[in-house]
Amino acid sequence: MIKVLKLNSKNSLKVLEIFLNKRKSIQKNQTSVVNKIINDVRKNGDAAVIKYEKRFSKIKTKSNKLLFSNKEINKISKKTDSKIKKSIDLAFERIKKFHSKQQFSSFTLKDRYKNMFSYKYSPLEKVGVYVPGGTASYPSTVLMNCIPAIVAGVKNIYLTTPSLDSNINPAVVYAAKKCGVKKIYKTGGAQTIAALAYGTKKFEKVDKIVGPGNAFVASAKKEVFGDVGIDMVAGPSEVSIVADKSADPNLVAADLIAQAEHDVNAQSILITNNKNLIRLVNLSLKKQLIKLQKKSIASQSLKNFGLAILASSKKSILEAINTIAPEHLELYTNINNEIIQGVKNAGSIFIGKFSPEAIGDYIAGPNHVLPTSGSARFSSGLSVNDFLKRHSVIKITKTGIERLGPSVINLAEYENLDGHANSIKIRLKKDK
Repeated sequence: MIKVLKLNSKNSLKVLEIFLNKRKSIQKNQTSVVNKIINDVRKNGDAAVIKYEKRFSKIKTKSNKLLFSNKEINKISKKTDSKIKKSIDLAFERIKKFHSKQQFSSFTLKDRYKNMFSYKYSPLEKVGVYVPGGTASYPSTVLMNCIPAIVAGVKNIYLTTPSLDSNINPAVVYAAKKCGVKKIYKTGGAQTIAALAYGTKKFEKVDKIVGPGNAFVASAKKEVFGDVGIDMVAGPSEVSIVADKSADPNLVAADLIAQAEHDVNAQSILITNNKNLIRLVNLSLKKQLIKLQKKSIASQSLKNFGLAILASSKKSILEAINTIAPEHLELYTNINNEIIQGVKNAGSIFIGKFSPEAIGDYIAGPNHVLPTSGSARFSSGLSVNDFLKRHSVIKITKTGIERLGPSVINLAEYENLDGHANSIKIRLKKDK
C-alpha cells in the first residue's frame, strides 16, 4: 500500500529528500493568475470579488450580498446540532485555556547610568480569518485561528468563507459567533485575500490574514505579504509516525489514514526499525480503507505520497524525522523520551498510543495551525504571539549619553555614517 525506503546508506537521506520534494513541486505556483486577480480587486473592489467568486465557485446565484446579516447568523447558528455545540464549547474552553498561558509580559530594564529600556506588547487591531468552504468547511478552523487572537486582545476579527449562495456549515457560524467575530463574509479564493489585504467598500482592510486555503489562496497570501501580515504559506497536511514492535499496527494504520483523508496531496509517513510492522500496517490499511467515506482521497494520497522508512538505529530515525520536519509527529515506541530529546524539527509532537494526531486537531488545546512542507525547520505553529506587536522603548539619561555616546561615535564613524555620529556629538557639546 505504501512504498518502503531503507535508510541504510549515506545516499538514503538524499533519496528521502527527493521523495519529499516531489510533493512540494506539484504544489503549483499560481502567481501570474493570482496577481491579475489581486490587481483587479484593488482597482474594482467588490465588483471584482463577486465576479471571480461566481466564476470560480460556479454558483448559479444572482445574489451580490457579500455579508451575512446578524439575523442570518443567529438563524443559521441555531441549526447546529446540540452535540456539536457542546463539543465546540468544550474545545473553545480548552483551546483558550492553553493559549492563555502564552501571554507575554512587558518588562523594563534599568542600567547603571539609569537609562531605561522597556519592551511592551500591543495587539493587532484587525484580523481576517479565512475558512475554506465546501467539504473542507471546519468549525475547528474557526476556533484555532480566532482564539489566539482573542487571547492577544484583538478587538476586531473578521471571518470569510465561500458561501455566496448562503449555503454555509452552521457549526462554522456557531463557532464564529462564540468567538465574537464582527463580520462574516461570503466569499473565498485569491479575490477575498486581496479584499482583506487592501479593503473595499464592504471588506474591512485588516492587519493580518490567517487560515488555510487552496493553492490560489496560499499564493495570494504570499503575494500580499508585506502589505499585510500572514500566518504562513501552508501546504497540504502531513504526519510522520515513529513506531517499533510494541506498536499496534491497526492504530498506526488508522492514524496514517486520518491524515491521508484530508487531501490527495496529504502525506503520511511511517518510520520504524521493524520490517514486520510495515507488513502488518499495510495489511491494516487495506482493511480500514474499505469502510472509509473518503477512500478515494486517502488511497490516492497513500499511493502517491505515503512512505514507510525502515531505519536501522535511533540515530537514523532522528535523521529521518529532522529531514522530513513533519507538521505532526507521533511517537509510538518504547523509547519515546529518548527520541523526543533528539527531535529538532516538528510542528506538534504526540506521545504514546493514546495521543493520536486527531485529538490535536480538535480539542487537546495546542494550536493545529502548524508549519508544513518542511517549514518546521524554521517556524512554529500559530500562537498568541502572532497577534501581538512588540515595541522597544528607550530612554537615555544625561549621564547615559555622556558614557555611551563616545562608543556610538566610534562605531558610526567606522561605518561612514557621519550624520549618526554628529547627532551624538551635538548633544555632548550642548551639555558642556
